[in-house]
Amino acid sequence: MPTTLASIKKTLDSQIGREIKLIAQAGRKKTTERKGILTETYPSVFVVELDQEENAVERVSYNYTDVLTHAVEVEFSEEVELVLN
Repeated sequence: MPTTLASIKKTLDSQIGREIKLIAQAGRKKTTERKGILTETYPSVFVVELDQEENAVERVSYNYTDVLTHAVEVEFSEEVELVLN
């Protein structure tokens, strides 16, 4: 399990173009689940293009810190393997 921001970014860099599932904290005892394609990684954020049939917005971005603090869980669909928890 990645424990630094650099290792989280490196893991996500190697997964660009793959289908991804995000489970994000949306407040007290609430979570939102979104599916899309990991399209870009930047020095402090990563961008996911969402499925238009399921979501009202086209894309979302999250900080690597969100993954590190478990505010966002990332799962890659093709291997059913929880990469970042």
